[in-house]
Amino acid sequence: MSTAEETTGGEVEPWEQVTPDAARRLLVAAVEAFAERGYHATTTRDIAGRAGMSPAALYIHYKTKEELLHRISRIGHDKALDILRTAARREGTARERLADAVSSFVRWHAGRRTTARVVQYELDALGPESRAEIVALRRQVDAEVRGIIEDGVAAGEFDVPDVKGTTLAVLSLCIDVARWFDVNGPRTPEQVGELYAGLVLRMVGAR
Repeated sequence: MSTAEETTGGEVEPWEQVTPDAARRLLVAAVEAFAERGYHATTTRDIAGRAGMSPAALYIHYKTKEELLHRISRIGHDKALDILRTAARREGTARERLADAVSSFVRWHAGRRTTARVVQYELDALGPESRAEIVALRRQVDAEVRGIIEDGVAAGEFDVPDVKGTTLAVLSLCIDVARWFDVNGPRTPEQVGELYAGLVLRMVGAR
């Protein structure tokens, strides 16, 4: 199984929504190629070769290389938003919800680091229309975390003079895990998630 399909915990990446099988294989191959070489250095021939298909076969399922990137980015951002939205809307204090949001978000970026690197760091390669769609999703991601922090401030749980700036710092901290996490390193995704949750609670002055 490829790095774009499996996490460090053996959980399969949810590409099942991509059909038929050939389209899914091409998408997984694109994730790996983009993560390894970067979007601009990757050719459609590279992607098709990784999928065990001819370059002409790619165009049956995707009109352009950018369409592949857009599909990957959309699926990844939908998943990221779902993770944060689930944590934000659970029962519990703002402290509990923020810890859950951060630990879950970090686990995803560590466990699915190959996918996450492409999703988070290749945004500028998208065309204006596709980029605007993904930016709108990023705003929703930001809003979920900001909402938890605002709840904590209102309840007297957090001491945050600059909610907007702190939200950006929290998200940046979590997303960067995809850049450096090593499956052979000393910590599991779960351990990194727990560590970062504690760091963020101290960042917001949680009581």
